[in-house]
Amino acid sequence: MLIMHRTFFIFCLTIFVSTLSASGWSAELKVMNSGGFTAAYKALAPKFEQATGNTLSTAWGPSMGTSPEAIPNRLQRGEPADVVIMVGYALDDLIKQGKVIPASRTELANSRIGMVVRAGSAKPDISTPEALKQALLHAKSIAYSDSASGVYIERELFKKLGIEEQVKGKAKMISKIPVARMVANGDYELGFQQVSELLPVPGTDFSGKIPESLQSVTVFAAGIPTGAQHPDEARQLIRFLASPEAAPEVNKSGLDALPAISK
Repeated sequence: MLIMHRTFFIFCLTIFVSTLSASGWSAELKVMNSGGFTAAYKALAPKFEQATGNTLSTAWGPSMGTSPEAIPNRLQRGEPADVVIMVGYALDDLIKQGKVIPASRTELANSRIGMVVRAGSAKPDISTPEALKQALLHAKSIAYSDSASGVYIERELFKKLGIEEQVKGKAKMISKIPVARMVANGDYELGFQQVSELLPVPGTDFSGKIPESLQSVTVFAAGIPTGAQHPDEARQLIRFLASPEAAPEVNKSGLDALPAISK
C-alpha cells in the first residue's frame, strides 16, 4: 500500500508540474532558503527535480541579520538566485528595495513557536499561559533563537507573561547554532524556536507549541529576485511548493501549509 501511495503521489506530481511547463527545457535553479522551511524543502526538492528534470542548487542562510550567509546579504553581494524562500516580512523588505519581483511573492506556510527538552527529561506543561509561565520560572536555563521567533520571545513574550526580570539572568539568545542542539548537549534546559527547526534535531523531545493566545505566527514566503536567470522555472518551483501536492510534507515538517492560491 505504501509503495502504491508513493507511486500515485509521483504520478500526480508529474501531471501537476507538466501543466505548468510544456517545454522539454531543463534548468539549474539557484535557490536561497532560510531555516524554517528547510525540512519541507529537503523533502520536496527531489520530487520536483524528478518530475521536471530541473535541478536545484541551494544556498542556505537566515532571512535577516548581519551574517554573510543571510539571504539579503547574499543578494547585496550579487550572488545569483532564481528563488528566495524566507520569512515573509523580510521578503517584503527586499521587494521594497527592488530586489524581488512584487508579483512573484507567494506565501507557503505558517510557522509557530515550540519548545524542546533534552531527550528523556521531564516535559513541562506549556499548554496554557500560566503553565508556560511556571515552566519558564522553574527552568534553570532557557535558550531561544536569534531569528524572528527569538526576537519575539525576548522582546514581547517575557513581557506578556510578566517575567522579564525573573528570567533575564538565565535566558539567552543563541546565534547560528540550532537551539535544539544546545538543549541536546545539556547546555540549556528549555529551548524555544520555530517547530520546523526543532523537530529535525536529534537528542531532544518536543514538548509542544506555546499557547495560541501567545503565539507569534511567522509566514514563510517565496519570491523571484529581479534579474533571475530562469523566471519561468522559478515560478514553476514556487507553485509546486505552494500546491496541495506539497502540503503533506510541509505539515510533516512542523509547518502549517496554507490553502493554495492560483497565480
